[in-house]
Amino acid sequence: MKKRKGLSTVFIVIVLIWLLVPLLVSLIYSLFENWAGIVPKGFTLQAYASVLTDPQFGKALLDTVLICIVPILLTNVIVLLALFVVTAYFPRLEKYVQIICMVPYTVQGVILSVSILSLYVGGKGFFASRVVMLTGAYCIIILPYVYQGIRNSMRSVNMPMLLDAAQMLGCSRIEAFFKVVVPNIMSGIIVSSLLAVGIIFGDYVLIRNLAGSTVTNLQMYLYQVMKADSRKSSATFILIMLVMFLITTVVLVLKAKNDKGKKER
Repeated sequence: MKKRKGLSTVFIVIVLIWLLVPLLVSLIYSLFENWAGIVPKGFTLQAYASVLTDPQFGKALLDTVLICIVPILLTNVIVLLALFVVTAYFPRLEKYVQIICMVPYTVQGVILSVSILSLYVGGKGFFASRVVMLTGAYCIIILPYVYQGIRNSMRSVNMPMLLDAAQMLGCSRIEAFFKVVVPNIMSGIIVSSLLAVGIIFGDYVLIRNLAGSTVTNLQMYLYQVMKADSRKSSATFILIMLVMFLITTVVLVLKAKNDKGKKER
């Protein structure tokens, strides 16, 4: 048993090193002026100063965060309400809802963006807005991940039993759902939302095709910088990873507090 644990630990360490090597190399490259030999020379923070003082980076970061919030909130609300209706009133329809929510797994970003453009571009209605089209496309892309996380959480807390127990105490079904079920599955909602953030942060195709120059995310900024300055692009990559790390840390802290609160209750 100890031998197996030792092998598992070694394997995990090797995988971590393999995954961290690109990040470490990018960090070293961004901090030195010359890396022609084995040892880099000329330590400098000029690349980071250039990125952080660039107003385009701040705009790209703000746009990325804002374009994350709306689709994730919309998708979470829609999935929660859909699963509530299916579980509480039409349990036989759950398999069809699951099939519909899994369809975006098979849709490529290029196909989705071209389809949306061909359907709505040139119109004068609400859906003709580039930002609205992008928001809708992100809702579709993250739908399977949000649905699966929320669905698994609902099954783990036995949602029908919680609804029945709350109704026996005088709550309506919708009131019981939002006051009893949702707080108990908040960990699943947080984790699936975090996964959705990672997907949106890493997108280039959808935002490039649908938004154009209307909205610029971090991936578009990274692509533009990469064509001009390799050290600055490495610094941008490190900063994007740092932003993702900070978001992940905040989300995990909130999740830990939520789990601790449930244990105390």
